[in-house]
Amino acid sequence: MSGDSDCARTSPSAGSASDAELLPARPRYECSLSPELVTKAREELQEKPEWRLRDVQALRDMVCKDHPYLGTCLDDAFLLRFLRARKFDYDRALQLLVNYHTCRRSWPEVFNNLRPSAIKAVLESGFVTVLPRLDPQGRHVVCIRPDRWTPSNYPITENIRAIYLTLEKLIQSEETQVNGIVILADYKGVSLSKASHFGPFVAKKVIGILQDGFPIRIKAVNIINEPRIFKGIFAIIKPFLKEKIANRFFLHGGDLNSLHQNIPPVILPEEYGGTAGKLDISAWNELLLASEEDFLHDFSQLLLPSDSSPHDTLVSGDADEKQCDESLRGMKPQLYYCY
Repeated sequence: MSGDSDCARTSPSAGSASDAELLPARPRYECSLSPELVTKAREELQEKPEWRLRDVQALRDMVCKDHPYLGTCLDDAFLLRFLRARKFDYDRALQLLVNYHTCRRSWPEVFNNLRPSAIKAVLESGFVTVLPRLDPQGRHVVCIRPDRWTPSNYPITENIRAIYLTLEKLIQSEETQVNGIVILADYKGVSLSKASHFGPFVAKKVIGILQDGFPIRIKAVNIINEPRIFKGIFAIIKPFLKEKIANRFFLHGGDLNSLHQNIPPVILPEEYGGTAGKLDISAWNELLLASEEDFLHDFSQLLLPSDSSPHDTLVSGDADEKQCDESLRGMKPQLYYCY
C-alpha cells in the first residue's frame, strides 16, 4: 500500500471516485484497551476516546498534505501508535512518523530484509528476550544480554535488528503503547574488545531510533553487572541522550536488592534473584518467529518514496559522520582508561 495511494483515498480531490473504489478498504479500528487503561491514556497521554478517530484523521491529513510521498501505512491503528507516543501532539507525532521512516531508509544494514527468520541466530543466542510476566505497572521487560554475542559470528547490526523487531512486536499491543516498556540490560562479562564495536556512530544511530524514531515509551533502563568499562560506554552514549531519558537510567552493579526496588523479584528469573524460575528464551523466540507473515505484511506497506522531500531527514549525514569519526578517535583510550 503506497503513501500516494493512501493519500488519494483520504482526499476526494486527489483522484476519481472510480480510482478510490479500486483501493482496498482500510481496516476499521476497534479499541482493545481496558476501562482502566482508557482512563490512564486520558490522564497521561491526553487521549480522548470521543476524539480519537478525529485525531487520527488529522494526522493522516497532515501526512498527505506535507509528506505525500512518505510511503507510509495510514491505517488508524498504525497512526495511533505515533499519536500516543507524543501525547496526541499532532506536529510531534508527524515528526516522529517521518523520523521512523527516515531511520529505516538511512541504515540499510539494519533494515534490509528485516524479518524474524533473518535474525534467528541472535534469538537463539539469548541476546534479547522478553520476560514472560509484566511488571506491576503493566509493562513488558525487555532483557538484553550482550555477553551472549560473539562478534566473530555476526556483526553488531544483527543484534540491533533483533532488538528492533522485538520492539515492533511489542508495540503492536495497545497496552504497551499506553504503558510503555522497561529495559533490563545485563553487562556481565562485557570485555573491552566487545565494547569497542559500539562506537559513537552506532550509538548515535541506535539512540536516534529509540528517542526520536520509534513510537514506544521507554520508562526505565536498568543496568546490572556493569563492569568498570561501562563508564566509558555510558560516556559515549550520554551526549546523545535527552535529559528525560538519561534520568531513567539506573545502574545497579551487582546489587540485586537495588534491582528489585525497580523490578520486583516475582517477575524476575532466578539469574537475577527472582522467583520466576530459570530464564526461558524459547517462548518469546517462538512468538516472534511465528510472526513472520505479520511482519512481511506490515513492512510491505512501508515503501521507499518515489520522491523525497529535503526536510524528510532526522539528521544531516556529513556533519554527524565527521563528529562520530572525531569521537571514535578518542573512544578507545577512554575505554582503556576505564578498563
